[in-house]
Amino acid sequence: MTKKLEAVSTPMEKANFHIFPDYCKGCGLCKEKCPNDVLIWSEKLGVYGTPIVKPKDEESCIACLICEMVCPDAAIYIEKKRTKKAI
Repeated sequence: MTKKLEAVSTPMEKANFHIFPDYCKGCGLCKEKCPNDVLIWSEKLGVYGTPIVKPKDEESCIACLICEMVCPDAAIYIEKKRTKKAI
């Protein structure tokens, strides 16, 4: 029997932030590398009983994907939102 991984998702202005607690070990590398200081510690716990991260608000994230790229455990997925282009 396989376990379905569930993400904790947060809709933001430019993207949807998804973190997988079953992968997050709470190392904080994503927090450290975020250029806008968007990520804060959550009350939810990850795989090792350590806090996972969450965005502090909906506007600060610029969807640069740095947090996703530096996560050593692939626990973060940033789903960029499509923007409407002016004609």
